[in-house]
Amino acid sequence: MFKRSFCSVLLLACTAPAMAQVSAEMGQVRLMPPGAPNTAAFMTLHNNADTAVKLVAASSALTPTVELHTHINDNGVMRMRQVESIEVPAKGSVVLQPGGLHLMFIGLKASLSAGQQVPLTLHFDDGENLTLTLPVKEIMPMQGQMK
Repeated sequence: MFKRSFCSVLLLACTAPAMAQVSAEMGQVRLMPPGAPNTAAFMTLHNNADTAVKLVAASSALTPTVELHTHINDNGVMRMRQVESIEVPAKGSVVLQPGGLHLMFIGLKASLSAGQQVPLTLHFDDGENLTLTLPVKEIMPMQGQMK
């Protein structure tokens, strides 16, 4: 019986789909004026696996709501829009940056200060989570992007 159980576990381990291996670099949260209710987080996500993965949600103790956002050009006016997911391609990367894809922290519980460390957990469609701690930094807005 021991051999049968061991083989069953081994077989499951060998046939299970490979999980994406996502890492993050250059992560930061935008410093906003005191009392601002919202801010954004930016980073580069890398996927070292052979399978694409989608970022489907994010959460932080700093705020009740973290949304996935992008910017779109609406008749010459740049507007933010929520998106359902952000794909991180197999063996590739995706950049979350001002004027593009980003994470929006909505309803901050307290004002942020430069250098503060912000907890953030990214949730992927394959069931994996990536927990990060991002520094709060002053980030200059994209010139001419928002009207």
